[in-house]
Amino acid sequence: MKLAMIGTGYVGLVSGVCFSDFGHDVVCVDKNADKIAALKDGQVPIYEPGLEDLMQRNVAAGRLSFTLDLAEALKGADAVFIGVGTPTRRGDGHADLSYVYAAAKEIAENLDGYTVIVTKSTVPVGTNSEVARIVAETAPMAEFDVASNPEFLREGAAIEDFMRPDRVVVGVQTDRAREVMAQIYRPLSLRNAPVLYTGLETAEMIKYAANAFLATKITFINEIATLCEKVGADVQAVADGMGRDGRIGAKFLNAGPGYGGSCFPKDTNALARIGQEHAAPQRIVEAVIDINEARKRAMTQKILGLLEYDANGKKIAVFGVTFKPNTDDMRDSPALTIVPALVGAGARVHVVDPQGHKEGAALLPGVVWETDPYAAADGADALAILTEWNEFRALDLPRLAGTMAAPRMADLRNIYTPEEAEAAGFAYVSVGR
Repeated sequence: MKLAMIGTGYVGLVSGVCFSDFGHDVVCVDKNADKIAALKDGQVPIYEPGLEDLMQRNVAAGRLSFTLDLAEALKGADAVFIGVGTPTRRGDGHADLSYVYAAAKEIAENLDGYTVIVTKSTVPVGTNSEVARIVAETAPMAEFDVASNPEFLREGAAIEDFMRPDRVVVGVQTDRAREVMAQIYRPLSLRNAPVLYTGLETAEMIKYAANAFLATKITFINEIATLCEKVGADVQAVADGMGRDGRIGAKFLNAGPGYGGSCFPKDTNALARIGQEHAAPQRIVEAVIDINEARKRAMTQKILGLLEYDANGKKIAVFGVTFKPNTDDMRDSPALTIVPALVGAGARVHVVDPQGHKEGAALLPGVVWETDPYAAADGADALAILTEWNEFRALDLPRLAGTMAAPRMADLRNIYTPEEAEAAGFAYVSVGR
């Protein structure tokens, strides 16, 4: 199959590279000339384990290329995927669909024979129907179908998720479009990966419902963690006991400082707005959003509590600022609430993160960036673990405590036990224990 992928951000680039690894001929398109030039030089603009090697291998095999020219990419294409951003629209919480609709119009102006136009971006219910309307209005004689194919990729594990998915969701309206999509995903079907065919609206809703449910699981266990601290229970043991129930499952039951990233905040906000507009308010989702924001502020107070709520002039080491490990993504990271609050309280904040500096330098003004956790903690009055990078899981705790002016630790990811932290000399607080 010949495929075009519009957008070389996280969704577009990972999907394009993986489709090329299936054996398809993929052309990735972007308007950013610098980004396309870098990709042609073999440079990946995002951090995703394994992506750079996979990209370079398929470029070398002649199956993957990059261009600024959409018309060139669409020549003879069986399908074109829209993989542009849908950020939260400022002011009303809606998904900003301007990039999706602009892409639809440009596709219409450059279609070359029958093509399936596939929305890969996360979009509200009704978006694919609007894409079809825009294309038909722009090019009345065009021969096309529209399909919805939401992504379910976890940052840090995106290639594995694409190659061995729990399911592939495909929304279509015609048998012809279904056959094209079946051919595109044939390599996965041969591995018995489930491909679920639905209508357009159902496919759109599955994506939002799935992400909102996962965000709810995180928020639920964070609420339980707060209660555990009050009654003397251990949230990790509670989560283990819950997660062994097959109806619940253990994933996304790790208590911490709240969810962040490119998906959960944006998608829960969008789903709440969709519900309000259709007179079907999503009250659970609305509560999840409010609780998650409050959670980040509460974690700031947990850190300040180690300093008796007087951080003025104190040095605080912060370990990890990306929203999760194995990514450089800072979008809606809890650190974007917590670190500025510490700086605002007068603290001197020293940050170490294996991948966070590139984005974090602009987002976290007033902090000092370090490359080594022991250097970050040297002379510190407290340290806080915000992201559970592997680099922070096996630190020499006695050495770490020995470098600090006052060994105090707020472990917001529960990567150490109270016993080992206290044995190393730390005044220690964690989450839900």
